[in-house]
Amino acid sequence: MTVQKILKSKNNDAVVTVASGTMVSEAAKILAEKRIGTVVVSDDGVTAKGILSERDIVRELATRGSACLTESVDAYMTSKLVTCERQEKADDVLAKMTAGRFRHMPVVEDGKLVGLITLGDVVKARLNELTMEKDALEGMIMGH
Repeated sequence: MTVQKILKSKNNDAVVTVASGTMVSEAAKILAEKRIGTVVVSDDGVTAKGILSERDIVRELATRGSACLTESVDAYMTSKLVTCERQEKADDVLAKMTAGRFRHMPVVEDGKLVGLITLGDVVKARLNELTMEKDALEGMIMGH
């Protein structure tokens, strides 16, 4: 299974972005309103500069307190992005996410943001694939 197949299977393939300089409190509000776990930091909605997750915010709240909410997302975002491309295999993406201990990965092609996949997206796709394989094997065993 490829990243492209996962992107096509998602109900909503829009990537939520915030511009550099956005306050962390505003990013947190967006995360809560949209019930998502991350925002991509992009000044033009096309080029990813970084990624900020709810985990990043919680970590800073624990160490710095509420003062971090008035600072820019640039201060806490991950700027060394690990990305993937549409033709990559889901298992390879899953391995990258597991090794890097993160749950969200921007999909980038020719330097442009084309999607975002989550660990949950990959697991769901893999489970669907395994279910289809199981059903096919059961059908072969039963002679259907």
